[in-house]
Amino acid sequence: MDGNTSETSSQWGPFGRPLFDDPKSLALKRVGVIDIGSNSVRMVVFDGAARSPAYFFNEKVMCALGAGMAETGHLNPSGRKRAYSALKRFKLLADQLNVRTLTAVATAAVRDATDGDAFRKEVLHDTGLDIWVINGEEEARLSAQGVLLGWPGSFGLVCDIGGSSMELAEISDGQVGKRVTSALGPLKLRDLPGGRKARVKTIKSTMTKLAQQMGDQRDRLFLVGGSWRSIARIDMHRRGYPLHVQHEYRMSADDVHDTTKYLANADQEALRAACEISSNRMQLVPYAADVLTEIVRQFKPKDIAISSYGIREGLLYEQMPQELRDRDPLIEYCRFAESKDARIPGFGRALFNFVLPLFPNSSPAQIRLIKAACLLHDVNWRAHPDFRAETCFDTATRANMGGMKHGERVFLGLALLHRYRNKRESTRFDELSDLIGEEAQHAAEVLGKAMRLGAMLSPNETSKSDVALNWSAEHNLLQLELAKAIEPLFGEVAQARLSSLAETLGAETKVLVT
Repeated sequence: MDGNTSETSSQWGPFGRPLFDDPKSLALKRVGVIDIGSNSVRMVVFDGAARSPAYFFNEKVMCALGAGMAETGHLNPSGRKRAYSALKRFKLLADQLNVRTLTAVATAAVRDATDGDAFRKEVLHDTGLDIWVINGEEEARLSAQGVLLGWPGSFGLVCDIGGSSMELAEISDGQVGKRVTSALGPLKLRDLPGGRKARVKTIKSTMTKLAQQMGDQRDRLFLVGGSWRSIARIDMHRRGYPLHVQHEYRMSADDVHDTTKYLANADQEALRAACEISSNRMQLVPYAADVLTEIVRQFKPKDIAISSYGIREGLLYEQMPQELRDRDPLIEYCRFAESKDARIPGFGRALFNFVLPLFPNSSPAQIRLIKAACLLHDVNWRAHPDFRAETCFDTATRANMGGMKHGERVFLGLALLHRYRNKRESTRFDELSDLIGEEAQHAAEVLGKAMRLGAMLSPNETSKSDVALNWSAEHNLLQLELAKAIEPLFGEVAQARLSSLAETLGAETKVLVT
């Protein structure tokens, strides 16, 4: 294939030719990032599909470098020792893991501390690790780029809270706009004199100034940072929310109000244990909750989304060519998974063409989920047959895939479940069923059973022209067309699968052999 536009359009459809094995994408394998924050030091090594990267390595050490800085002006002594030790370990691990590029960035604590530069020089001398100390606006830009990694083309306001600072960045149509920084980090707020009354007053006055700088921001509010994720966990706990995936979890202004109140009245230790939040993090959550309350009051976002992607992912995004940035992260993830784990890589495209006639009026958002399901339909074949359906469901609902709402995760999981199982009773879907409506549940079942049939009739992508489905809702007729050469593939089991699909559609069937 030469990659020209017409061939790409005709052979690959609206998602374009896969790029995960393109040289520009392969250059992003084993990219390492060390994030030296005011509260934690973390190293992540990215690998897999560059547009939807997997966390090949991910380790965090809680150091609290910024604790007490308001009084001393210095990095916290014990935190400095812990951070230094963690950085020595991370540098050695990166060398052993053959990390191609390793970037270390430091944010508010190191840039504000009087001994921050001395710490940076000590690390450089002892480890060879050159720490890039970034200012608040650059931190805001990189965090916003991390959000764009998961939500390409998004509109809204990104709010990244660290230990010693909080940044805001505007994103619009895939670009980062205005950016501001502030000292509204929980570690700094904790050290303010005057108690909660003085703290709330400081937050309000600071946020008023930030709102004036940022202007009207009524789109989505994207929350980046460990304290926000902890608040999301508490919100999930309060609501009894069944899907414990923080990325793309949604909250409303009322949820923020109710959860802040719930937090204030709860037994902190019992709540911390129930939500599996570390003690160090839990101590900072009430301060972050006060900040979030004021953000929501000032900006009045239409909704609130948690992003697990931030500055580290933003640094990876920084290294991507624009062609890769423009790709759908979900589809690129699924293509990579198929190429790596499926028995017949490439068959997902033929299966997509086979099932698509069942969904003639689907929106682009629905088509991409159908495409994703077809690409993932066989990646869990190594699982024991008795548990394959459940494994598929878990892959969709729990895997590190970007670009999906929680309801879309459940739809994809249900479709994959029905790829291997006719019935969904007594599965994990039962506890998540409220996240999608009955119409979506029916569509997922149709998709799953169509994939279940197609996998028996067209064992490779070269035979895709030998078999076709046609569906007429007007005539209530499901027609299967088979080339004479492959008629023997339509055995008893395939016939039963066609009948099951027709029953779900409430249709009559007709088989044509040509």
